[in-house]
Amino acid sequence: MIRLTNLADYAVILMCEMSHASSRLSAQDLASSTGIPLPTVSKILNLLSRGELLKSHRGIKGGFALTRAADDIHVAEIIEAIDGPIALTSCSEGEKSCDCGFDDICALRPRWQLISGAVRGALQEVSLKDIAEPALGGRVMQPPKKFEDAESSA
Repeated sequence: MIRLTNLADYAVILMCEMSHASSRLSAQDLASSTGIPLPTVSKILNLLSRGELLKSHRGIKGGFALTRAADDIHVAEIIEAIDGPIALTSCSEGEKSCDCGFDDICALRPRWQLISGAVRGALQEVSLKDIAEPALGGRVMQPPKKFEDAESSA
């Protein structure tokens, strides 16, 4: 099974939340709206900022904002900002040697690179805007129970 790390999954969720924001959002805002723990949100936001997908603003009205429009940010970029290059095997990352021990005799390495490129290409075709729009008219993430209760009593 090919699987994203939890951090990459959470990064996509946070970016979807960011795409709906009309103003900058703080790590605390995002933790409250998604239910992802604040330390994890902070770590992801820093990685996304380093990946030039988010811009950090300091000060009283500080927080994070997308660096580009949601239709100009692609899922591949989000995953790579968190997990590094999209590659199905270590040798498909383009390294001269891999850790399998068959580097000198392996005929599959170029094929794995082709497959990894195809997976990356498919993820590059999906924009943040494409996935941020909920299919059923609701939010991408439902607020955590305690957040819902606070909203309904307000």
